[in-house]
Amino acid sequence: MPAVGTALVVGGGAAGAATAILLAEAGVAVDLVEAQPEVSALGSGITLQGNALRVLRRLGVLEQCAALGYECSGLLVRAADPDATVLAQLPDLRFGGPDLPGAMGMHRPDLARLLMGRADEVGVTTRFATTVDALEQDLDGVDVRFSDGTQRRYDLVVGADGVRSATRRLLGVPLETRAVGMGAWRVVAPRPDDVTTAQLFFGGPCYIAGITPTGLDTAYWFLVEDAQDRTSQTAAEQLDAFRELSRAYHGPWDEVRDRFDDPARLNYTWFETHLLDAPWHRGRVVLVGDAVHVCPPTIAQGAAAALEDAEVLGDLVTAHDSLDDALAAFTARRYDRVRTVVEASLQMAQWHLDHVQGDVPGLTRRIAELVAVPA
Repeated sequence: MPAVGTALVVGGGAAGAATAILLAEAGVAVDLVEAQPEVSALGSGITLQGNALRVLRRLGVLEQCAALGYECSGLLVRAADPDATVLAQLPDLRFGGPDLPGAMGMHRPDLARLLMGRADEVGVTTRFATTVDALEQDLDGVDVRFSDGTQRRYDLVVGADGVRSATRRLLGVPLETRAVGMGAWRVVAPRPDDVTTAQLFFGGPCYIAGITPTGLDTAYWFLVEDAQDRTSQTAAEQLDAFRELSRAYHGPWDEVRDRFDDPARLNYTWFETHLLDAPWHRGRVVLVGDAVHVCPPTIAQGAAAALEDAEVLGDLVTAHDSLDDALAAFTARRYDRVRTVVEASLQMAQWHLDHVQGDVPGLTRRIAELVAVPA
């Protein structure tokens, strides 16, 4: 018999929704609570590497993602000069194996809606605007008290509630999240017809300027600079700062700059990192996704790592008759792979910070070879 009959998933992001879907499909009665009042997602665009697409196929949403997003092949590298000179056209790296696109760009809120919609289809019970106030566990289960005053007992609790996980705090698990030293502007805006693949621009005032197609008419535009405190700026001032910074970049940037006109579509975040030492569970409560590992998006593996967590946890929990064995096996399966991805992402960021010409293609290729093998 599976070790789990009932489960609570805390957090409705990629890791939480995917975990809930896979557990429910295996016959587990799953509740999901999300602090936000509705399906939403921070940020603007997201790059999904092939290993993320592999899990999305397993979840039954890949076709819908493809319909809303944009499959990208290869990478165009350009200079920050008036002609946006093409420096290199790099081949496609198949992060998910030979039968999947190398990567897909899409609007992050679209992905959130698809995953939560799929969770609803497979029988997950979701409560929005709800958080967990207390956890008390014994050898046989976890008693959970919610912010609306209700209580329930579960066989398993999954904390998928992000970088500053409240579940992690309730467990008393210490983890230092540190800033990497970079800040990123991100916005979804129109896609020029000739932008059909991801493009990176090097030089100028930013460490990286980039474009990833996210749909037939849209692209995800980003600028990465030294991390700054921009909280005192109004939304209009932030938009002006982004547009001014973008003037160092040309080609497609010149076509679209005047259409960076909606402050609500722009966000600014610092790159952060942490990695929780093993084990990732305490008793019957396990942490997944950003709650245990975060890295700068220099190899675009954050969402993929979260989705892989969900897939491995779902498989192990429903295959074992001992929850302790399943959760120990979960960390054992995930830790070294995730650590390698985190360290590679940090190395890439450090090369930029130090203005060092590191072996970016070689490092990216090694990570692609690692994650092309299913987790």
